[in-house]
Amino acid sequence: MQKDTLSLYELNSLVRNVIDHAFANAYWVEAELSEVREVRGHCFMELIQKDMFAPTPIARASAKCWKSVWQSLRPKFERATGQPFHAGMKVLLSVTADFHETYGFSWIVQDIDPNYTMGDMARKRLEIIRQLKEEGIYDMQKDLEIPMFAQRVAVISSENAAGYGDFCNHLSHNDYNLVFYPKLFPAIMQGEQVEHSVIAALDQINRYTDRFDVVVIIRGGGATADMSGFDTLALAENVANFPLPIITGIGHDRDESILDMVSNTRVKTPTAAAAFLIDHLVGVWSHLEDCQSRITTHVNYHMEREHARLDRCAERIPMLFSMVRSRQEARLIRLSNSITSLVPKRIIQCQHRLDLIDKAIRPLVEKRLMNETHRLQQFAIRLQAVDPQILLKRGYSITLHQGKAVRDASKLQKGDEIETRVEHGKIRSVVQ
Repeated sequence: MQKDTLSLYELNSLVRNVIDHAFANAYWVEAELSEVREVRGHCFMELIQKDMFAPTPIARASAKCWKSVWQSLRPKFERATGQPFHAGMKVLLSVTADFHETYGFSWIVQDIDPNYTMGDMARKRLEIIRQLKEEGIYDMQKDLEIPMFAQRVAVISSENAAGYGDFCNHLSHNDYNLVFYPKLFPAIMQGEQVEHSVIAALDQINRYTDRFDVVVIIRGGGATADMSGFDTLALAENVANFPLPIITGIGHDRDESILDMVSNTRVKTPTAAAAFLIDHLVGVWSHLEDCQSRITTHVNYHMEREHARLDRCAERIPMLFSMVRSRQEARLIRLSNSITSLVPKRIIQCQHRLDLIDKAIRPLVEKRLMNETHRLQQFAIRLQAVDPQILLKRGYSITLHQGKAVRDASKLQKGDEIETRVEHGKIRSVVQ
């Protein structure tokens, strides 16, 4: 049996007719952008819807915004939200169904509601702020004090940015000839790489915190739409926990990023950041001059008081000296009179004592003399007993060699002359 067949083109044409009739109206759809790319002025998007309890998409579709529509929608969206159209963003799109025989099905974007995205962004910002406060780090930077002499500045900025040049020029050519020492740590300051790049720069600075007084994060002249990179939790946590005060100059009057909120000080522009540092150091200088003036005034006041006190003392010295001299002279007279009356009395006392000693010492001296005389007599008797002359009279003799008594004959040598003494005379001999 012959079957009815259709070509692929005929089948796709039937589908197109069905879709054109069934989806003739435009629909507002909520979705998340998983991919965004521009090709020759057209914008191609991949839309997804994630499960509430899991990151896995439960729906996926392709969408396109033709150049004629995109050229007006894009600047309108970026002005309202302050961010570019990028992946990960939640959007509310007005779309119409389109099925092409060659390219298949896609949704054609006719309009974008920026208020929906702004609400989602605001919710994300509020969630980040809530989490920072729960962690207890939201105000940690505010508790840090900028050092009095904040001259060593670590700068995080794009190396070739005009804002960085303005910042350095403003510091170098200040009206007070104050000296600053900026050191650049290059980072990407717009686009999706902002978070990673700025955190990497902070990590570098953190290794040399003793070399810097403050950190300045500046963004010179970027589009408002590029501010989204400064609204991330990881970057906010790094800034809030950083040990040095951080000054931000990355936005405009109406744009306050989360990074601005958690930093120590927020200013508008790089030039304003430089002006803040200059004003801070000028304030310190003024404070030091005020302290110097107060110290000088205080010292002069006390010196005047001391001079006056010395003058009063100098005036009183002659009178006090006269009083002291009179008192000392009177004291000397009293002492002289006392000595004059005491000396004779003392002499009499000493004379009486000497008399007593004289009376007591005489019998003692006589007794001692008798004792010593008796001892001498005993010594004389003992000396007579050992007198050599007495021994000679008894028939003994003494032999001398070189004036010394010979006690051992074996010590004499042949030819030695010896002398023998007897009671009457001396005998000289030569040893044979």
